[in-house]
Amino acid sequence: MPPRILLLQARHPDDPAKAEERASFAARAQLPLDAFISHDLLLGPPTLAELRGYDALMIGGAGEFDVSKRNLPHFQETLDFLVAVVDEGFPTFASCFGFQLMVEALGGKIIPDPEHTEVGTFEITLTDAGRKDELFSCLPSTFEAQLGHKERAAYLPKGAVNLAYSELCPYQALRIPGKPIWATQFHPELSLEDNRGRFLRYMRVYAGVLSDEELQATLRRFRPSPHTHQLIPRFLELL
Repeated sequence: MPPRILLLQARHPDDPAKAEERASFAARAQLPLDAFISHDLLLGPPTLAELRGYDALMIGGAGEFDVSKRNLPHFQETLDFLVAVVDEGFPTFASCFGFQLMVEALGGKIIPDPEHTEVGTFEITLTDAGRKDELFSCLPSTFEAQLGHKERAAYLPKGAVNLAYSELCPYQALRIPGKPIWATQFHPELSLEDNRGRFLRYMRVYAGVLSDEELQATLRRFRPSPHTHQLIPRFLELL
């Protein structure tokens, strides 16, 4: 029987990326779609009792919400929920907006940084800790990854381990030591095609921080990222 995974999503009901994101996670996990049960964060976080009915928690992206603006409904409740998840040591993998929520919940800081926006495919480098990490050690020291963010972590929570960085972003992945909890600023669940399609959908969101020339350059910046596709299956193996 496949594992049951709770997927937290912060997307409006009519956002096509909501279903696409769930499908992307299932595809990268090499699991049937019905193994991923979506929970709408716009209605508030689940309870720990509800979470315990699943084998793992995953957190996806956010469409039009920003951690620095705290404009997600039930924002503080969601942060409090994530603190409880970490305290319990529940198996968790968070991507992009999920990474930023985890950073903010645990005492780190997310800031808007349009000058260092990363949209497209970028090279990521593992830190020494990343190369030794039981999950990230499956990756080469440098690898391509899909990204789509205009905010970043200014600093990580106390005790969190920085596993990777890029030229524009010093914190691309973290681990909560001694617990099966990881988070990535990049998108290991997305393929080149997934990420490019999402950028085209949300281009108006980035239009405020990227010039027309930069938007066209971004469209040429998408490349395959096969190594990152190992992360989610490896995470499930470790459970």
